[in-house]
Amino acid sequence: MHTFLKSLLLIATTFSVVESGSALAAEKLETAPTKYIEANGVKFSYRTLGPKSGTPLVLLQHFTGNMDAWDPAVVNALAKTRPVVVFNNRGVGATNGVVADSVAQMTADAYAFIQALGYKQIDLLGFSMGGFVAQELAAQHPELVHKVILAGTTYQGGGNNLMKVLGEAFSRANAPDPRDYLFFSQTDAGKQAGSEFLARVYARTKDRDPESGKEIADAHGKALIVFTSTPDPEYKTLKAIHQPVLVVTGSNDTMLPTEGSIMMYKQLKNAQLVLYPDSNHGSIFQYHDAFVNSADFFLSH
Repeated sequence: MHTFLKSLLLIATTFSVVESGSALAAEKLETAPTKYIEANGVKFSYRTLGPKSGTPLVLLQHFTGNMDAWDPAVVNALAKTRPVVVFNNRGVGATNGVVADSVAQMTADAYAFIQALGYKQIDLLGFSMGGFVAQELAAQHPELVHKVILAGTTYQGGGNNLMKVLGEAFSRANAPDPRDYLFFSQTDAGKQAGSEFLARVYARTKDRDPESGKEIADAHGKALIVFTSTPDPEYKTLKAIHQPVLVVTGSNDTMLPTEGSIMMYKQLKNAQLVLYPDSNHGSIFQYHDAFVNSADFFLSH
């Protein structure tokens, strides 16, 4: 681990560990125990936070991301008023199986996981590639999906700059973590937000998910590129989504261009759009307080 990241671990805020046998739901992503459930031939790893009543909010993660890649500032705040579920899909983190290399397979696995938990209705927050899965779930299972938040994502055929921005991120000398470049603008405010984000995501020191390697990156890269480069000129998936949708993006998303989010907003039947200033792919982490306020209002009304 980089020295920089080690120092972040030392200064990160510590939290009391919530025992797995506790009758109360864990309040913090940093300490929530990892649970397991089998579905579709896969043993899924997941964590639950927040109250036990209410419509669960299921979070769908980005390219190569695991449960520990979520920002506690977002997850913990959302879990104050509703059940929140984070999980690793097939082959990622502590979930077994061969990692899926298509959005269709990711969607099928996510649906099986949700069904195994016994939920009859859920809300979804799909970030980046997770937004692709959220769109498919909402279109295919309208009886299950109540509301959808699509953050830093795009539609089928919406294009991507994945390889370009990854190359730029990894070409920097002594870069502590590529997300400070991929997720945040490179202004002083953006860089500060990136540093604070990294401190938060590395705050969990025990029972962390294993990091994603080349196998996961290759499979996810294929899924992302195929989805974003396969035309859907009639916007069939978007037009099949009748649920309320909150579309959220940054002013300059360099990975999945901002214009894609604007197009989704225009094509969806019942959508709202939030654009954050001076922000990149991870605008919901840079403006975490504002995002949670918007998400809470959207999900609650």
